[in-house]
Amino acid sequence: MSETEEVDPHMLAKILKDILDNRRLTSLFQPIIDLKAGVVVGYEALMRGPSDSPLHAPTALLSVADRCERLGELDRLCREVHIGNFATRKLPGKLFLNVCPETLMQADFRSGMTRRVLGELGLTPDQVVIELTEHYPIEDFEPMRRAIAHYRSMGFAVAIDDLGAGYAGLRLWSELRPDFVKFDRHFIQNIDSDPTKVQFIRSMQEIAAELGCQTIAEGIETEAEFRAVSKLGVAFGQGYFFARPSLHPELNQAKFGQAVLGIGKQRSAVGGRTRNVACLIRRVPSVLPGIPVHAVADMFVDMPSVQALAVVGQGDIPVGLVSRYKFMNMLGSRYGRDLYGRMPVSKFMETRPLIIEKDQPLEQLSQLITSSREFTCLDDFIITENGEYVGTGTLLALLREITDLQISHARHANPLTLLPGNVLINEHLDKLLADRTPFAACYCDLDYFKPFNDTYGYRRGDQVICLLGRLLQEEADSRWDFIGHIGGDDFLAVLCTDDWQQRCAEVLRRFDEEIGAFYDPGDLQQGGIWSESRDGSRKFFPLVCLSIGAVYSDSGSFSSCHAISAAAVEMKQQAKKISGSNLFVDRRQQGFPVLKAL
Repeated sequence: MSETEEVDPHMLAKILKDILDNRRLTSLFQPIIDLKAGVVVGYEALMRGPSDSPLHAPTALLSVADRCERLGELDRLCREVHIGNFATRKLPGKLFLNVCPETLMQADFRSGMTRRVLGELGLTPDQVVIELTEHYPIEDFEPMRRAIAHYRSMGFAVAIDDLGAGYAGLRLWSELRPDFVKFDRHFIQNIDSDPTKVQFIRSMQEIAAELGCQTIAEGIETEAEFRAVSKLGVAFGQGYFFARPSLHPELNQAKFGQAVLGIGKQRSAVGGRTRNVACLIRRVPSVLPGIPVHAVADMFVDMPSVQALAVVGQGDIPVGLVSRYKFMNMLGSRYGRDLYGRMPVSKFMETRPLIIEKDQPLEQLSQLITSSREFTCLDDFIITENGEYVGTGTLLALLREITDLQISHARHANPLTLLPGNVLINEHLDKLLADRTPFAACYCDLDYFKPFNDTYGYRRGDQVICLLGRLLQEEADSRWDFIGHIGGDDFLAVLCTDDWQQRCAEVLRRFDEEIGAFYDPGDLQQGGIWSESRDGSRKFFPLVCLSIGAVYSDSGSFSSCHAISAAAVEMKQQAKKISGSNLFVDRRQQGFPVLKAL
């Protein structure tokens, strides 16, 4: 029995009236994170009733409001309270507002009340996403389509909440073509160990790509779930893994980037060597929020090459950025120094600069700059170490480093797959060994590939090689792992997460599933091809399969990249002795006395 069922219905109606009359609602905000860039793209507003009330929980509050036929009033009050709190807290990104579909079509909603409230608080409709909570059947979609068209014409975006949990989620998606869909938490929980859920989300991702819709995974609670949905291409996520709903949500963008990409654990796979933000640090003095404007102007005069100054608060935590161009233009105006000279610089600083940890890879910084519109200044950014200011960086310096990485990659990449070649593979392995980072080196080689290539020609052979490269990249985690193309049909996957064996097994499964598409129907039906063997005789060869030989390196296991390569080749040869696609793992480096095939 629920808490509300134990309370007299008349008493519940009185409590609801008190909540509505006295605006006794609280807003909790939970961030929605870009799963690639690690930045906040918005916050979902979640309502709560009074903490000492049986209507504290949103489900109880909605249920009683529905029974009392006051759902529209509750919905309207929620919007007003959430918008006001969002504006007061100066939260970045978009505000995701939960709205019941039946309320959306009511006249008072369409009268423009929401837009008026936004305008009074200095917000615009393009900062709001109307999130449809589809928990009740929708019998007539035409009015809903008209309503959605009306709100979009005003600038609002639209999302469908809890896809997969409601009555007609897929039809609602088809009919309304929302800007966002949120996958229900049921399909995200334990997705890392449930192939059925993986297939469901993969299928929904394909639909979303066709419809031009962005996807959000709700209820991400573990690192394993985060990795699984990221690998499937889900754009955004929210859940306890990042942050719980809060009255005063976290505003430090760098924290979310660390949660997504790991604090100081990342390596740049491009070029096989580490290129972190630390290489961009420029040791520039910082200023305090209370320093007068004229003193900051003098600093810019004394340091003509400095284009920005970081403003730091207690504990050297950055709170803003002062741009030379805007700042000096303001002071250069008529009476500028007289009007503003004695004011604190905090009144003129950029309040949402880009802040990034020095140990993050350059690729992450590039993603932050290109994928987010939430930062008010991008020509210069602040670099921190464990959240404390260490210096500034410039967009020009980042472009130079990224260009150098791309040139290095192009010089040593395999021309067919564009994956890093032997030089970059060796550099990457040596760097991991120097850092004493645990990893698995997985040598991948195709069996019966030469007769396939001889029979069907190099063009189809190249397609099979590209298939293997694609599968390895899709099953790897681009933030930690490295995929190299040794040459021909040989690849090396350097995997750094604990589930590397499962991911190798998935590559094997998918390869066996997809290789049949490259055979003619007759050959596929007989399970292989007749072709000339190495001794010149005619011989039957089964379908191309995949052998993977793996060695694991922890602290001190191997002395060089060449030792790792030799051991991985040995394991690959052991795998090729077994019929079909196989992973053969060397257990000796982990203290196991025997070799084992998986």
